[in-house]
Amino acid sequence: MNPLNMLGFIVLILFYGSYLCKQVLLKRKGIDTNRLGRGNKPARTFIIETALKLATFSMAAVQIISLLVMEKGYLVLTSPIIRFTGISIAFLGTGVFITAMVCMKTSWRAGIDAIQRTSLVKSGIYRISRNPAFLGFDLFYIGFGLAFSNPVQLMFTLLCVAVLHLQILEEERFLPTAFGTAYEEYKQVTARYFLFF
Repeated sequence: MNPLNMLGFIVLILFYGSYLCKQVLLKRKGIDTNRLGRGNKPARTFIIETALKLATFSMAAVQIISLLVMEKGYLVLTSPIIRFTGISIAFLGTGVFITAMVCMKTSWRAGIDAIQRTSLVKSGIYRISRNPAFLGFDLFYIGFGLAFSNPVQLMFTLLCVAVLHLQILEEERFLPTAFGTAYEEYKQVTARYFLFF
């Protein structure tokens, strides 16, 4: 196995392993973190969350297949500099994602949850980004797409980034009802993704 593929497996294990660990730890505290497409939600929200669940699960499969099956001849981007830059971005995204999960503590949820009470987290990485977990997902997917740029991988990268953005927009519609003016004030001073984005 070449070094880049080895790094690809490591970043996959770190990213998805941290996500699963967070789910298990919160489940032990009686918190169901996976709210995607579940519960009584408007049709639009249900469709976006279901699409997000399908896209991200499919992406994990595509990533594994890209590492195991796709040879260098299938790559769109073959430059070692681009590929190693991509894997570095994927590791950066994983770090951002893990930091976001740690800062959220027991308020972590995947999907909109109007039933379980959570806190508005504005500290740590959430001081510079309202959506650092989504930013982490995007960086992870984009970086992995650059490193293992077969056409299917690139297509799923674009799909996942687009659906993640739609999920952010859905959550931005919901959060004022959950947190009122505190969220509106937070939204005014903190970027959606990072800096002015």
